[in-house]
Amino acid sequence: MNNRTEIASLGEFGLIRHLTDRLEIKNNSTLFGVGDDAAVLNYPDKQVLVTTDLLMEGVHFDLMYVPLKHLGYKAAIVNFSDIYAMNGHPKQITVSLGISQRFAVEDLDEFYSGLKLACDIYGVDLVGGDTSSSLTGFTISITCIGEGEKEKIVYRNGAKDTDLICVSGDLGAAYMGLQLLEREKKIFHGQKHFTPDFSGKEYLLERQLKPEARKDIIQLLKQSGITPTAMIDISDGLSSELLHISKESNTGCRIYEERIPIDFQTASMAEQFSMNVYTIALNGGEDYELLFTVPLTAHDQVAAIEGIRIIGHVTKPELGNYLIGRDGGEVALQAQGWKM
Repeated sequence: MNNRTEIASLGEFGLIRHLTDRLEIKNNSTLFGVGDDAAVLNYPDKQVLVTTDLLMEGVHFDLMYVPLKHLGYKAAIVNFSDIYAMNGHPKQITVSLGISQRFAVEDLDEFYSGLKLACDIYGVDLVGGDTSSSLTGFTISITCIGEGEKEKIVYRNGAKDTDLICVSGDLGAAYMGLQLLEREKKIFHGQKHFTPDFSGKEYLLERQLKPEARKDIIQLLKQSGITPTAMIDISDGLSSELLHISKESNTGCRIYEERIPIDFQTASMAEQFSMNVYTIALNGGEDYELLFTVPLTAHDQVAAIEGIRIIGHVTKPELGNYLIGRDGGEVALQAQGWKM
């Protein structure tokens, strides 16, 4: 039988010390991290970016099939992604948890091992947070602080008519990974002896359970001398994010179905589920890819960057927001992704 350490045996401050012991400072902007009433940060020559995410058990994740280490990793990544979407760099996070009595210290060690792994890979300092008891399951609130150069920070409102619309990676895989996990969960409930079948679908599971933030794309754009005119990360679905940029920039857009990047496993799984793969790519969400616009004059430079696909162009606002199908037909884009 595995040892189980009750959280009450450590107390709140003992638990925080246990979880944050031996954290190493990675950034010069972190003057003081965990251990006092507040962290101390210093940004003399940069603009500070701040984002926060709230994740609720039963709404944003299901611990039936999400390992706690993966959950910790993903919880950090979704915040890093928001900072990269501003053309910035994440530097610090604070982590607050609501914890029910069914969790032991060892469970939280697993969660924190994922958090720490993400922080180590992306060079981010964990500088504080809080814990509380919870009557509704596991609750995670993470705030991420980043930095950006004043003239290089990218907002959603800078897209201009004739700009190119670009996207990194491929779309829809995270949603299909979720559908796969939900399917296996339903089968599990109906069988005593059950082994889930994930063979040949590892990429879909990885995209759902262990996504990555596109730090590499931000670096490649900088190396190519490209500063996007507008940018957003794809958390709610391509269609929703495009409409955000169009609204904030007062523009329209045209994107082309045949140019939307889709992985083979995504297409294969969509066929098994009798789902339209382009509908999934437009509305699935949780891809955490970067959607951005660049001037038409940057076409050759951006087209040469591996991992980026030009999928359309920005138009005048009165022309609306449309997907152009393979047959040339136009379909108005609708925000059908994640909603509260």
